[in-house]
Amino acid sequence: MNFQNKVVLVTGAAQGIGAAVVDKLCQYGAKVAALDSNETVLYRFIDSLRSQTVLPFVVDISDSRQVICVVEQIEKTLGPIDYLVSVAGILRMGDLLALSDEDWQATFSVNTTGAFNITRTVARYMKERCSGSMVVVSSNAASVPRMQMGAYAASKAAVTMLAKCLALELAAFNIRCNIVSPGSTDTAMQRALWTDASGPEKVIAGSLDHHRLGIPLQKIASPDTIADAVIFLLSEQASHITMHDLRVDGGATLGCQ
Repeated sequence: MNFQNKVVLVTGAAQGIGAAVVDKLCQYGAKVAALDSNETVLYRFIDSLRSQTVLPFVVDISDSRQVICVVEQIEKTLGPIDYLVSVAGILRMGDLLALSDEDWQATFSVNTTGAFNITRTVARYMKERCSGSMVVVSSNAASVPRMQMGAYAASKAAVTMLAKCLALELAAFNIRCNIVSPGSTDTAMQRALWTDASGPEKVIAGSLDHHRLGIPLQKIASPDTIADAVIFLLSEQASHITMHDLRVDGGATLGCQ
């Protein structure tokens, strides 16, 4: 896990899984470009790290022009981008028949178009150098239907296939692209779904009413656990792995693809 002086771009870097990835990369000596749209939370997190190797960038990744500009800026200031981790995502709950146009469009704008914008832009630089590794954080909801999560699940299914197709197109240029698909993870997004202190226990137990399986390992993942999987696939220890979707969900989807 040697990322000494390597340049890594991370989206969704201000909290949750993205923040855990940034924190671990700093420990491994990387120079990190931390991207997020939430300026307040991003700068608070960067200040807490007390690291000279992380630079914050406030960016809306659903805007391709902003993405192109910030990637160009990172290449000029930090250096050539060696690795990319695309984490940024949002969750808009609701039955599909009642879901608003705005909720559907916002979900795909960030989760799918945003991932497309950042991977496409960074990959263009990597292709010129014939070197690079990318990890896209998707979700186990991409492979198993979820009630009241239709937009989210569909957007994650799309981004999973996007990453695999990108990996296929870039393989000849010595660039790897893999996916990490977490299940329930202790993040702000997950906690927003809990109505009381019994939230974690209900997630672990599952719900017959919602046709949702529980978690066989009897625990919810921590952001650090997901970050470990991301960094493994990013690293040279996974040098012969590409197009792979690594499910990190405690067995919640029973290994279904």
